[in-house]
Amino acid sequence: MHTPPRILAVDDTTANLEILRVRLESQGFEVFTAADGEEALARAAELEPDLILLDIMLPKLDGIAVVKRLKQDPGHRFVPVILVTAKADARDVVAGLEAGGDDYLTKPFAFAELLARVQALIRRATGAAEPTRLSAGDLTLDLLTRKVQRGHQPIDLRPREFALLEYLLRNAGKVVSKTMILSHVWGYNFDPSTNIVDVLVSRLRDKVDKPFAHKLIHTVRGVGYSLRVGE
Repeated sequence: MHTPPRILAVDDTTANLEILRVRLESQGFEVFTAADGEEALARAAELEPDLILLDIMLPKLDGIAVVKRLKQDPGHRFVPVILVTAKADARDVVAGLEAGGDDYLTKPFAFAELLARVQALIRRATGAAEPTRLSAGDLTLDLLTRKVQRGHQPIDLRPREFALLEYLLRNAGKVVSKTMILSHVWGYNFDPSTNIVDVLVSRLRDKVDKPFAHKLIHTVRGVGYSLRVGE
């Protein structure tokens, strides 16, 4: 297993590849790209990636043909492949999974969903255990039951509030920018000057911090937010 994990992203649209590269690298992955099916096979042989994110509609060799060849190669048989399709046609999905794909996403998709699937497949491939609970101080979040509590007091969160708290807990002690939060929680490219993040953080603070003496969610002026226990 490489440190950091290597991802090969394959798409014939340069803008899509650049967005994926920037977002995945912000999550600690090392990202390489290819623009067609033949280049994808060559890059996979060269790089030995930990996961391949593979668009189905590709020039030269489509994604289904690429995944078939990859899974026939002993060196890549166990490398997880997420297929990406712009079509809602179930036949494409079935063909891709029968060819050896491990999972699929239909465009457009939220980055948070992609990230969750990438992390799950890499953990499964490497045998790494996934924590089922995240915590900071007296705050705990259970990923299986989706229950949140501080001390012994349960906290009821809406889905985006839960996603934001999970993201802050996974990055506890670090500063995350508004752009990073927009990308992770919404999966869209909003204008960073929008107040949508501030509104969501304010709602989360009302539930996680306001009823308690010690505050966990801190504003880092001009940068973003940080969840930390020591202040």
